[in-house]
Amino acid sequence: MDTMRDRFIATTSRLLDEDPRIALVLAEISRDGFGRAERAHPHRVINVGIREQLLIGAGAGMALTGMRPIMHTFASFLVERPFEQVKLDLGHQGVGGVLVSAGASYDWPAGGFTHMSPGDVALLDTLDGWTVHVPGHPDEAETLLRRSVTGDDRVYVRLSLQSNRVGRPVQGRGFATVRRGTGGVVIAVGPMLDDVLEATEGLDTTVLYATTVRPFDAAGLRRAVGAHGTADVVIVEPFLAGTSTAVANDALTDLPHRVLGLGVGRSELRRYGQMPEHLMAHGLDPHSLRQRITGFLHL
Repeated sequence: MDTMRDRFIATTSRLLDEDPRIALVLAEISRDGFGRAERAHPHRVINVGIREQLLIGAGAGMALTGMRPIMHTFASFLVERPFEQVKLDLGHQGVGGVLVSAGASYDWPAGGFTHMSPGDVALLDTLDGWTVHVPGHPDEAETLLRRSVTGDDRVYVRLSLQSNRVGRPVQGRGFATVRRGTGGVVIAVGPMLDDVLEATEGLDTTVLYATTVRPFDAAGLRRAVGAHGTADVVIVEPFLAGTSTAVANDALTDLPHRVLGLGVGRSELRRYGQMPEHLMAHGLDPHSLRQRITGFLHL
């Protein structure tokens, strides 16, 4: 199976052929994969070098002319390093674009903490008007990317090497119900679904699957909670733990409820290891998830 990043390169190359409005701005990362596209569309495939602030500024400038820019690099260099440009060049100027990241929270542990970005979605939460997609499979990444380039809004597509075994249909922005139960609701975000399903096997829980986390599907969560007078919700995200607890609390504001946010911890793991070791260290492997979920839901 190809990776989400492989699919991004192939899909974006086709989109550049199909739609003259689309432009691609790179900062060295993934440039080798876009060699043919760069030769075919030299005025719409721009590599600015290792200058991530310029990456966002150039994309915003293209958006001001009516183009639909896709801006791409590692998440830490796409959201964190040029955050002022994301805030001002896109948000303050009121223009749109599609940020597509690679690297996620710990995709390349050997690269060290400079190449990890567990706080990217939380950082974007400080800004208004962003749609955030977190696909869990290359097929979902392609669908969400194609959907993102058709508008004029601000979109972040968060890609990862971590992937579920099977892609699922992406229907709108709402949560999909994967399993129904009465003992609480567990929301699995993007590539966390397989581990959550394994962790909750045999438990009387509802499992929702989210490939879009902003805007948050408050109505979908309310439906999953049902007519109970109280609600217990666990959110399992592949980024900073607790990122979505505030929006979940807002969705349930008129109900007595408890929300547990599971994800990447704030402490830096300096023995970088491999991705499975990071999952275990942050308690995101199936065994750890089962213990944490059953303990919270009293199952």
